[in-house]
Formats: sequence, structure tokens, C-alpha cells
Amino acid sequence: YMKKYFQVSTKTIVATGLGAAIFMLLFMYVKIPSPVPNTSFQTAYGVAAFFATIYGPIAGGLIGFIGHALNDAIQYGSPWWSWVIASGIAGFIFGFAYKNTKVEEGEFKSKDIIKFNVIQVIGNIIAWLIVAPGLDVLIYKEPVDLVFAQGAIATVMNAISAGVIGTFFLIAYAATRTKKGSISKNE
Repeated sequence: YMKKYFQVSTKTIVATGLGAAIFMLLFMYVKIPSPVPNTSFQTAYGVAAFFATIYGPIAGGLIGFIGHALNDAIQYGSPWWSWVIASGIAGFIFGFAYKNTKVEEGEFKSKDIIKFNVIQVIGNIIAWLIVAPGLDVLIYKEPVDLVFAQGAIATVMNAISAGVIGTFFLIAYAATRTKKGSISKNE
């Protein structure tokens, strides 16, 4: 059962490259700063959640990791690994919506929207309240109160981004898919 989450096809690889590029560009240019230092409302997580739900955890994890690492390398000269890893973990967890929704069958109704949002909120909590601040303290010896404040703000903002933008894109995408049983043979 778990194996289907981790199948990688050519389509997955292409989607990962495209998703990472879009993530990086959104991360750089389409964000709203927050009152907490070094945190912003990032539209990129909505797109990461969308791609992860369509292509699975491997694509989602790589999109978050590669997109964030490239952004940091280009903008700051080197990646801030604790948050790059957290982005990868968030994207990976978002990917568990992959086989838990009917988006590919052309349906993304209330039940699927709830499942997707429960999964993305869990992913954001793990990434931003546990992984990012924990690694900030371990790797960079950052002040505990600061990193957990940043993590809390990032959790809320990224969950809103993934929830609103991801849900919107998934509803739109589902509308383009052929619903099962909707094609009938005309005789």
C-alpha cells in the first residue's frame, strides 16, 4: 500500500523540476513579510502542496527542498539548511494527500478538501514547530525563544498558504480531469 506513494515516473521528475523552479521564483518574489524577523507569508507552499498532492511525497519533498535551497543560495549566498530541510519535510508530508484524495478522478469535494488540509496542517506543524526550530538550535545555536516564535508564525502562514492556494489550485485541477464513469459510448 505504501509503495504507491513512492513510485517515481518521468512525469514525476519533470513535475519536480518545474515545481522546484516555480517554488523558488514564488519564494523570492511573491511573499508578504511578517512582523517576526526572517519570516514571510510564502505563496510557494500553496504551490508545493498542489504539486505534492498531484505527484506524491517524493516530488513534494524535492520541490520544497530544492526550491528553498536554490532561493537561499541565490539570494543569500548559501542555504539556511534547517529551514531548507523543513521545507523538504513539509512538501514530503503534503504528498500524503496524493492517494488520499480523488483529485485525479476529477473530484475535489468537501471530504477531499478536509483530508488535504488535515495533511498539510500536520506537515506544516512538523516542519515549522519541530524540525526548523530544532535544527536552528542544533546547527546554528540560535536562541530558542526566537526560533520557536519564527516557527509558530511560519506554521500559521504556511498552513494558510497551502490551505487557500493549494485548495484553490486542486479544485481547478480536478475540474480539468475526466470524472470516472462520465464517458459513455454512443451507439
